[in-house]
Amino acid sequence: MEHWQEMLRQSVDSSKDLVERFGFNTELANRLNSLFHIRINPYYLSLIRYPGDPIWLQCIPDAKELEEDGLPEDPLAEDSHSPVPSIVHRYPDRVLFLTTSQCSMYCRFCTRKRKVGDSSKINMKYIQGGIDYIAAHPEIRDVIMSGGDPLMLTDFMLERIISGLRAIPHVEIIRLGTKMPCVLPQRVTPKLVKMLRKYHPIYINTHFNHPWECTLEAKRACEMIADAGIPLGNQAVLMKGVNDDPDVMLELMRKLLAMRVRPYYLYQADITKGANHFRTPVSVGLNIMDKLRGHTSGLAIPQFVIDAPGGGGKIPLLPQYVLGRNGNQIILRNYKYDIYTYPDVEEDPKIPTPTVERRFTRKKKRTAPTYAPDEAKV
Repeated sequence: MEHWQEMLRQSVDSSKDLVERFGFNTELANRLNSLFHIRINPYYLSLIRYPGDPIWLQCIPDAKELEEDGLPEDPLAEDSHSPVPSIVHRYPDRVLFLTTSQCSMYCRFCTRKRKVGDSSKINMKYIQGGIDYIAAHPEIRDVIMSGGDPLMLTDFMLERIISGLRAIPHVEIIRLGTKMPCVLPQRVTPKLVKMLRKYHPIYINTHFNHPWECTLEAKRACEMIADAGIPLGNQAVLMKGVNDDPDVMLELMRKLLAMRVRPYYLYQADITKGANHFRTPVSVGLNIMDKLRGHTSGLAIPQFVIDAPGGGGKIPLLPQYVLGRNGNQIILRNYKYDIYTYPDVEEDPKIPTPTVERRFTRKKKRTAPTYAPDEAKV
């Protein structure tokens, strides 16, 4: 058994643990664990500094999860875009491939609570069906492996799936969506990255939400991945009490870049059943973006997006930089709220193309005589 697997075995993962280690009422602990599984591995648990801090909020269950909020279990309508059990096919040229139900830490704000942690819904028996679906659809050039967390699979199982995908000629890009570099960086081993580098181009999108998660262990894991030639991106979720502060987010983005992780998306929290207490007004996210742009490198600026309810896909949101227009002058503001005008280009009106009276056609080429051996010389 590898070290990371031994660490997983020491996780807080039952209602009994909640009662004994965190003083939960037994009935409440049982109800929370029934609603969505609990798992906090010892590494991530060690990042908590005090009850209710940004790390605590992400991993320790809260009675608010049980409130009847009327929100959907499947806010992004993934199930209606699922042609086979392991595939979500929403965009034309890419699919989400669900490869395991397991995570090393179950995030309390998870969008896929209805499936994650339930091996009857995301199961290895569906893997081949997913590979067969991808092979049968030549328009799919980009596969995003997710779950659960695909790095919960053993190296052997992970390689079986990746090699199966790489054998499909039209699959150009394989992406892994994993939170392991953040929540259990010990999972990133020399053996793992040696295997992954055989199947380039591979990309990894990871998931840091707070600067306290950017530890030396996490930095080491990200550097090993980057050294294997795998570009790293980060998908953060904006959450009340966790990172809804411009200074916190600025520190996070700068630390990610220093770990060779490019900030990719900042998500407005989804309207998921049992996670409404994490949501913030959209204006909070816009204010954060306003405080990032111009105040740090453009490399550190993620796209702020809402994943549209009902499966509409990601919609980018930006602070208002275009203030108006005066004739051909566009009125803009910069990050310091200084006003500038930019002369727009006025294109010449298009001249209608005259009608061609006689259609041009190319002469047909003469067919070259077919070569045949001179029978007399044979």
